[in-house]
Amino acid sequence: MQLLHIAHRSDWEEGCLAGAYTTSTRGATLAEVGFIHAATAEQVDGVAHSFYRDDPAELVVLVIDADAVRSAGIDVRHEDGGDGTAFPHIYGPLDPAWVTEVRTARFEGVRFIMQTTSVST
Repeated sequence: MQLLHIAHRSDWEEGCLAGAYTTSTRGATLAEVGFIHAATAEQVDGVAHSFYRDDPAELVVLVIDADAVRSAGIDVRHEDGGDGTAFPHIYGPLDPAWVTEVRTARFEGVRFIMQTTSVST
């Protein structure tokens, strides 16, 4: 199973250098929130529009192997995001090795566009 996470490219690159990615969501860390926000393929467009539409930072979408996360003992729970919709939450830091794709992301008008550009470092 794949999970998706929208990130600032700079946060992702810092996490790769540190050996663990610990940004929960735009402007908040794992330590502050308690988990890393994620989405399914069906949810990522809505998340992008709700939280990143006005974000000037360079974005990427991380494609995460949920089975690898769970195999490492990190809990993944599908929980209410506040509107009755269950979103995946990752209760621990991400090892960059669990990221199978890094997709560049941007808005073109009202469309959120993702393109595969690299494999995890």
